[in-house]
Amino acid sequence: MPGPKVVPVQGDAQLPSRVDVVVIGGGIIGSSTALELAERGVSVALCEKGGIGEEQSSRNWGWVRISQRDPREVPLMAEAIRIWQGLDQRTGRDTGYRQCGIVFGSKDDADRANNEGWPELLGGYQMKSRMVDVPELSGLYPGMKHDFKSALYTAADGRAEPQKAAPAIAEAARDKGAHLLTNCAVRGIETAGGRISGVITERGPIACSSVVLAGGAWSSLFSRNAGIDLPQLKVMNTVIRTKPIEGGPEQTFYGRNFAFRKRQDGGYTIASPYDNIVDIVPDSFRYMLKFLPALKSEWKSLRFRVSGRFLEEVRMAQRWRMDEQSPFERCRVLDPKPSEKWTDYALSELRKSYPVFAGAEIAQRWAGYIDVTPDAVPVISPVERVPGFFIATGFSGHGFGIGPGAGRLAADLVTGRNPCVDPTDFRLSRFFDGSKIELISGV
Repeated sequence: MPGPKVVPVQGDAQLPSRVDVVVIGGGIIGSSTALELAERGVSVALCEKGGIGEEQSSRNWGWVRISQRDPREVPLMAEAIRIWQGLDQRTGRDTGYRQCGIVFGSKDDADRANNEGWPELLGGYQMKSRMVDVPELSGLYPGMKHDFKSALYTAADGRAEPQKAAPAIAEAARDKGAHLLTNCAVRGIETAGGRISGVITERGPIACSSVVLAGGAWSSLFSRNAGIDLPQLKVMNTVIRTKPIEGGPEQTFYGRNFAFRKRQDGGYTIASPYDNIVDIVPDSFRYMLKFLPALKSEWKSLRFRVSGRFLEEVRMAQRWRMDEQSPFERCRVLDPKPSEKWTDYALSELRKSYPVFAGAEIAQRWAGYIDVTPDAVPVISPVERVPGFFIATGFSGHGFGIGPGAGRLAADLVTGRNPCVDPTDFRLSRFFDGSKIELISGV
C-alpha cells in the first residue's frame, strides 16, 4: 500500500540562476525555513528531490506538543506553538491545526513523578498544563478502561494534518517570492574562497551565498559527500489511519499500549509506543559509539532487525561527482513497508479498552523513516568549516510540531538576526567538542 496522499505542489518550471539561499529538502523544516526567509525579503530556492512533504513530514503522528519533550527543545517548541496558532491565516491555507490538548497517562510512580514536573515548567512559557485525577481522566475519555492513577493534561498541545502542513507552508513561501523546485535533487555544494558559492542540482547550477540542508533522513549522506561528518541514523515507525468514527474523543492520548489522535476527516491516527524499528545498516557501525548513550536508555522501545535495507545501503554510493547521478535521484521518496505487528497490537488493545473504537476500520497503513541524532535533539547549526552552510535536521521524531519554530531559528542563523531562542544546544559541534552526549527525559 502506498504512503499517505499528500496535497500536491507543482514545482516551478524554471531553475533560477542565482538566489541568496538554497534550502535543500521540502519537508516541514525546509518549507518553514523557506517561508521565513522569503518573508524577510531574502531570495530563496527550495529544492526537493521528490514531492513537497512526501517523506516523514507527511508520515508522522500529527502531534503538536510541548509536553514530554527533551527540556532543551521546550523554548523552541513554545515559539513553534505561537507560530502554529496563526499559521493558517499567515499561509492562507488549511494546515488542520487545532489546540485540542494531549493527555499522557501515568503508568507507574516514576511516570507520575515525571509528569508532575511539567505544569510548573510549562507555566513559565504561559502554556496550560496540569495533572488530572481518575474521575477527570474518565470524563475526558468516557468508557475507556484503564488503570492509570493520574495523567498529565496539556491543553496547549494540539494536532495538525501532516499531509497538508508542509505543502501549505511551501506554497505560502512561493507566494512571497520563493522558487519551489520539485523532482530536483541537489547533488552537492560548491565553494569559492572557502565559503558557499552555489549548489549543483540535477537540472543545473544555482549560485548562492548560503545553503540550508534540511534533508531529513538523507542529511548524513549528503553531508558525507561534502566532507562533513553528521552522526545520524534512521528509525522506522508505522501508523494506522482509520475510517471516520462517530463520537470519538477530541483530546489526543498516549497510553501504555497505544496512542491516538483525531484527524480532520473524523478518523484517527493510531500508533504503538513500541513500534520503533531500527534496521542494522553500515551507518549503524559507523556511528555506534556516538549512539551508545541512546541505546542504553531507550533500548526497550527499539526493535533492531537485519533486513534488506542493509544491502540497499551497502550498494548506495557514498561519494559521487557533481556530473554523476546521485543517490537522491535514484530514490525520490523513502516509502518503507509498514510493520503490522505492533500497530495491529495497538489497535487490538485500543478496541478492547475503549468501546468507541470497537468497530474501528483500517483505511490505510504506512511507515516512514525518522532522522535521529545521538542525543535525540536536532541539529540547527552553521557548519563552522564551511561558512555559509547550515544544517537543520535530526529531529528524532519531534520535527513536525517544532517545524515552524525550527524554520524560524534556521532563518535567524542564516540572516544573522538575533535568534528566537538560544541555539547552543542545537550546535553540530557538540558531537565532536567533548560535550557530554546524553538523552534527557522529564524535568
